Amino acid sequence: MDPDAGGSSSSPPPPSATSGAGAETKEEERGSQQVVLVLVGPPGSGKSTFAEAVVGGSTAGRPWVRVCQDTIGNGKAGTKIQCLKAASDALKEGKSVLIDRCNLEREQRADFVKLGGTLHTDVHAISLDLPAKVCISRAVSRKGHEGNLQGGKAALVVNRMLQKKETPLLTEGFSRIMCCNDDGDIKKAVDLYNGLGPSDSLPSGVFGQKSKKPVQVGIMKFLKKADTSSVETSSGPKLALTEIKPAQQNPLPKQENVEAGFACPMEVEKGLNDKMENEEHAKEIDYCDVGSRTLAFPSISTADFQFDLDRASDVIVDTAFKFLQKFDNIRLVLVDLSEKSRILSLVKQKAAKKSIDSNRFFTYVGDITQLHTKGGLQCSVIANAANWRLKPGGGGVNAAIYNAAGESLQHATKKCADALRPGTSVVVPLPSTSPLHQREGVTHVIHVLGPNMNPMRPDYLKNDYTRGSKILCEAYNSLFESFASIVQSYMGKQNNESGAEKSASGGTSPNDTKMKREDSHGSERMKKHKLFQPIMTSKQQHECTKVNGPKCHADAMTSSAVPSQTRQVDNKRNDVVTRKTWGSWAQSLYELAMNPEKYKNSDSILETSDEYIVLKDLYPKAKRHILVISRMDGLDSLADVKKEHLPLLRRMHSAGVKWAQKFLEEDAALEFRLGYHSVPSMRQLHLHIVSQDFNSASLKNKKHWNSFTTSFFRDSVDVIEEIEQNGSTTTSSDEKILAMELRCHRCRSAHPNIPKLKSHIAICKSSFPSHLLQKNRLLSSTMHMDRK
Repeated sequence: MDPDAGGSSSSPPPPSATSGAGAETKEEERGSQQVVLVLVGPPGSGKSTFAEAVVGGSTAGRPWVRVCQDTIGNGKAGTKIQCLKAASDALKEGKSVLIDRCNLEREQRADFVKLGGTLHTDVHAISLDLPAKVCISRAVSRKGHEGNLQGGKAALVVNRMLQKKETPLLTEGFSRIMCCNDDGDIKKAVDLYNGLGPSDSLPSGVFGQKSKKPVQVGIMKFLKKADTSSVETSSGPKLALTEIKPAQQNPLPKQENVEAGFACPMEVEKGLNDKMENEEHAKEIDYCDVGSRTLAFPSISTADFQFDLDRASDVIVDTAFKFLQKFDNIRLVLVDLSEKSRILSLVKQKAAKKSIDSNRFFTYVGDITQLHTKGGLQCSVIANAANWRLKPGGGGVNAAIYNAAGESLQHATKKCADALRPGTSVVVPLPSTSPLHQREGVTHVIHVLGPNMNPMRPDYLKNDYTRGSKILCEAYNSLFESFASIVQSYMGKQNNESGAEKSASGGTSPNDTKMKREDSHGSERMKKHKLFQPIMTSKQQHECTKVNGPKCHADAMTSSAVPSQTRQVDNKRNDVVTRKTWGSWAQSLYELAMNPEKYKNSDSILETSDEYIVLKDLYPKAKRHILVISRMDGLDSLADVKKEHLPLLRRMHSAGVKWAQKFLEEDAALEFRLGYHSVPSMRQLHLHIVSQDFNSASLKNKKHWNSFTTSFFRDSVDVIEEIEQNGSTTTSSDEKILAMELRCHRCRSAHPNIPKLKSHIAICKSSFPSHLLQKNRLLSSTMHMDRK
């Protein structure tokens, strides 16, 4: 790949041209080749000179029209609306357009970017980033300016306008941005567009950008000396900036939006510097915010899995169109390495036919692992076209993402899942230690698996495109829904932070602050995350749950930060309605219970019946740790259990006792408890059968320990008895229980950390607390076991 394609360079690559018989076909694939070229720069930066040079010097036959606000009103200054109409008319005539106005703020550029998207043209930006000294000197010395901005007043206007400048970004909707830092850069840009033929296109990306910081931060250092230095005018006399008289101030063009009166630069220096600092901070926040709402994804199944490109492009456009209708603040970017990518051409063409907003769904040529450093495109979330084993290698996007992210992605993925079925996705929070996180700002990778049409790969569909298209649609829907969950979680975090700031400024009482802090504390359980509107309807939640295999450990206390479903649970005993949020990673047991036939070859499944499944916990907290999982849909946790479920609970208990006996025959020294977590971290009611040695490397922290040795763990016999008597069971959701000090489950001695606790447990010979020795709560080889 050309190193400059989509990357930063002061010397951009030449346009790709088409010729001969293939030109017409290629042009049809790409759609319209018109360009809206938005010039960005203060007065004196050379916008009009640039525009005239391109319009008058085009050597490749591309027709250009210059739209200048200074002259749009019959040779006089006009309005932005007039500029938009003139640009629209020119584009409809098949011409490309140069927007010659300052366009320093994002808001000023937005309407022109939207116009280009509506008419399905490429939208480029030329940012004229010349030094402030040069711009001021030119603006002051020029005569006969079309907008009458010249002489002494021009210096203050340039100064004021530069304070408001916002560097153009790809996320605004530009497909290409070129930054010119001196006259040499400007000449290269002019030559580039002069040589752009009617059917030529230019690579996407940001070119020539030297710094991400706001431009011209140091301009006040130059203006501060203005009272002792002078600027030469074209007529010869010297005019000090502090000697500007009201009589010399001519009316300014309307778009400059500058007041009639000006303050001396030295008097406003402090205020302007403070304002610049605040604006710079706001820009950084906005930049990150846009990146957190942008998903970059490759085409799924069209490379190694050989899915038909035309059918794949239909699925991509249809699913993106429906998804974007549900969310207003999300952007989707389809990425491919090749400039000549047919999938990008097809998607772009079909998206245009559907009139999808090109600011919210667009294609990008470049490396998905270098979007920020090479293309200036900030994407906090990227998708990976994964293999079913979720392993590195295999070439293509999968290998590139694993290589760029380093071993931390492998470890993080392993914590979430070890397999993926076609049509599903899994969200993996990327550790901050990952090179991909540090260099590109990627916080999440979403692994997604599509259908396979390659006979040399697993799950070959034998060219059944009816089934394949359905699976591909499910894959993209799962991907987009998972991304929406991440965005909603991010927005909630921002809201929490805003609330904290409000409290700090005195807007919230200390008690309120404490409650918010406790509610939003970075707990490792999903239920601690702020809840948002569900992505799917309650009916869809049961029909369209997107999850992966049974790898996810039932008691993984690590936070996913990706709430993908919200289910309302009615606790009648307490007369309250609570909500439980299940992250996408927390759906694995549910998926297994509903579709066990898909995992029949798994070594983790010990037993399957019509009512339950017995599964090894793949992150066991002891030598022996298994789960008995209910297969009844809608029975997510103890909060859902009622009297009519008693027969099922008894059979689950009996199954647990049977397996405990089997383990005791193998090792008579073991002792077991059977029970449920009050608030489980995984969806689908499941009973734990766990040996009391707790000798396992997977038992790592206080929450792991306390979830099995405190009142948070409800013994199966007690649950059954309570439901028999009351019709439901009491559960404790108090997080303080999980944060209690570490105490031995036998002698109740306290210990400072897990290693010391484990060392003590290994030698502790004390008897278990008396209540565990009653009602068969503790099972051992010496005790009679009631199977209920």
